[in-house]
Amino acid sequence: MSPEQSQHPLNFEQTSFIKSAAKLSQCPEDVGREVAFAGRSNAGKSSALNALTGSKKLARTSKTPGRTQLINFFSLTETLRLVDLPGYGYAKVPEAVKAEWQQHLENYLQKRDSLIGLILLMDIRHPLKEFDQIMLEWAEFYQKPVHILLTKSDKLKFGAAKQAALKVQRELKPFGNLVTLQLFSSLNKMGVDELKQQLSTWLLDEKN
Repeated sequence: MSPEQSQHPLNFEQTSFIKSAAKLSQCPEDVGREVAFAGRSNAGKSSALNALTGSKKLARTSKTPGRTQLINFFSLTETLRLVDLPGYGYAKVPEAVKAEWQQHLENYLQKRDSLIGLILLMDIRHPLKEFDQIMLEWAEFYQKPVHILLTKSDKLKFGAAKQAALKVQRELKPFGNLVTLQLFSSLNKMGVDELKQQLSTWLLDEKN
C-alpha cells in the first residue's frame, strides 16, 4: 500500500461513472452516502474532479461552460458516491431552462437522504457570486455541511491567494462551523490531498 493510500482509506483513483440523471426520480437508489460537487459553470468543477480521481476524462471539461445539464453519479465503493451537479450562472440557455435546472437541484438537495455534504467550487478571483450565495443558503436551510474550494489559486501569487481566502472566510462567519474552505488548483494539484482528506472524513464518518 502506498503512503497516499494509507493516508486516505478511500482510493479515489478507482472512481467510476454510474449514470446521469435529469431529475431526482432518475437518480440511483437512495442508499449509502454521497458528496456532491457544485459550482458556477466556469469554476473548474470538471477539472477538480479529474484532478481528485487522477483521470483526465472522468468528468468532461468543455470549452463552453454550462454544457453539463445533468446530475452525474460516480462510484467510489458499492455504497459511497461522488456527484457532479449541473453548473450554473454562466450558461447561455433560456431563463426557463435555468429555472427548471434550479428546481431539480433543490429537489435533490432537499430530498436526497444519502447526500451528506457539498463541495462548492468558486473561482478565487470571483468568489461568492449569486449562485454561490444561493447554494450556501440552501445548505444552511437543509443543514448540509459545505467545504469550499477556491479554485484556480495558481492564478494568484501565494500571498494574494491567502489574503483572498481570509476575505472569503470573514464573509462566511455567519455560517459558523457549517462551512469550511481551502485553496485549490487543478493545474498544479494544490489542495488535492486536503480535499481527499475532507471527503474521506465525511464519507467514512458514520456520525455525519
